[in-house]
Formats: sequence, C-alpha cells, structure tokens
Amino acid sequence: MTTLTKLQPAPVIDETARLLTEHYVFPETAEQLAGLLRRRLTEGAYDVDDAEALARLVTADLQSVNGDRHLRLKHHADPVPPEQGAAGLAAIRRDFDTSLGGAPRVELLDGGVAVVELAPMLFPLEWAAEPLSAALTLASRAQALIVDLRANRGGDPDTVAFVCGYLLDERTHLNSMYWRAGERTEQSWSQPHVPGARFGGSKPLYVLSSDSTFSAAEELAYDLQQLGRAVVVGERTRGGAHPCEGWTVHPHLEATVPVGRAINPVSGANWEGTGVQPDVPCSAADSLDQAYALALARLAE
Repeated sequence: MTTLTKLQPAPVIDETARLLTEHYVFPETAEQLAGLLRRRLTEGAYDVDDAEALARLVTADLQSVNGDRHLRLKHHADPVPPEQGAAGLAAIRRDFDTSLGGAPRVELLDGGVAVVELAPMLFPLEWAAEPLSAALTLASRAQALIVDLRANRGGDPDTVAFVCGYLLDERTHLNSMYWRAGERTEQSWSQPHVPGARFGGSKPLYVLSSDSTFSAAEELAYDLQQLGRAVVVGERTRGGAHPCEGWTVHPHLEATVPVGRAINPVSGANWEGTGVQPDVPCSAADSLDQAYALALARLAE
C-alpha cells in the first residue's frame, strides 16, 4: 500500500538543484538547470498535490536544455529507501528475479542461427555473470548469433564488457568513461578470459535494436558496431550515453543525475542524443526476420 506523504515541492526542488550543481557531468548546464528549477518553483509551476505529477513537470524541465534522458525526477509508487542508489536497486532486483537473470530467451533457429535476448536490463555483474555466462556459452556453438536488445533499457557498463568478452577473440578496448568526480577517465576493456565458451570474434553477429533500447544496451550495440564486429538491425535507439546515480529526495521521488559520459575509442564520440544508427534500418518488429535472413545468406556464401 502506498504511504501518503504531504507533498512539499520546495525541499524536493532545493535538493534536486543541489545534486545537479554538485554532480552533473556538465557543470555549466547544471547551473543553468538549477536556476530554471528555482525560477519555476517561485512561479508556482510545481504547485501540485501528488509526487507523480511533480516528477513529470520537473523531468520535462530537466530535459529542456540539452535533452539528457538520464536526467530526471523519477516517481516510485512504493516508498523508496533513503540510501543513495537504493531506490533503483530495489526495483531492478525484482526485474532480475523475473527475467532469468536478464537472459529470458535462448533459442536455436534452423540453419544454426542462435538468438539470445538480453532484457529487460544488463543487470549488475555480480548478479548477472552466472545467467549471462550460461546463455552465451549455450549459444557459443551456433554458426551465427543474433543478440536481441530491443527491450533492453540499460544497466551496468561492466556487464557490457562481460558480454563483449564472449563475442570477441581477445582483450579489446571498448569504451572510455569520463567522470566529473576527480575529472578522471577510465577505460573499459573486454575480459581476456571468460567463464564458459566464447562465441568468438569471427562468426556472423547481429544486434537487434528498437527506439526503446537505451543506455548500457546502446553501449553494447555501439561498441560492437564501432569495432566492426556486429551488424545492427532495427531502429535508431533512444540516445542516452551518460551513466547516472540516483538520490532519494522524497519518499516517492528519486533524482537521477548523470555523473559521467562515454567516449568511444574508435569514433571519439558517443550516442548521446543521436542514438545508435542501425546498419540495416527497419522496424523493430521486422528486425529479427531481417537479421535471420542476413545470417542465412552470409552462412550460405
């Protein structure tokens, strides 16, 4: 049952503005947005009775300057713990437990083409390593592989690197992440060894995308595409390249603030705002059939 808490917009806005100023990866934009939120509060734009309505209004304002889809005030129907990150973690744990650990489908199609669906997230690696290793090892004997990310909304960059380890032959630089805290840059590499068997770096590989594919799932598609390892089939993805952290600012509201940005070693850029552009554009609904036809044609050569 939802706990009813009297909504006072001012403390929520003050804390969200403070978090922005302290943590947002683009400090100048943070100052601009903090000013916007405070001005809108003074104007009475946030005088609403429920947390869900406030979340919608504030998120629209947060995304109005640079369209950062990771930057939001997120509503949770159930009360959320006060500890940093706890709100998001509780929600994704439920998803993990009901999705076979993030690999809900492993199937072998005629002609030796395997499909592995990774959804609804790339969960934290300490949870996901075992189920992902099982799914990818099972698919490793296939002649071609289709990785379905159409319903994947993001997750852990370490899990991206873990998955890539099964799809490449050797340790490879995948991505770099610039973090505002300490103004440091960290490189992400695939692992030189993986538990189980690799699909490897030479057999045909296709990645399915939709306009819902987001964040770390976009990184997986983008990294493999930039390396020339995979053909991306489907729709342009949502366009969020900024890892974020979450802070509880009200019993039902979480401010998610991007604290870093991705820099691909091949392109020198990322997919923020643009999404990952598919190599073979088609509707998400048709993408599996398209990729399967491409795989069969390639294997017939």
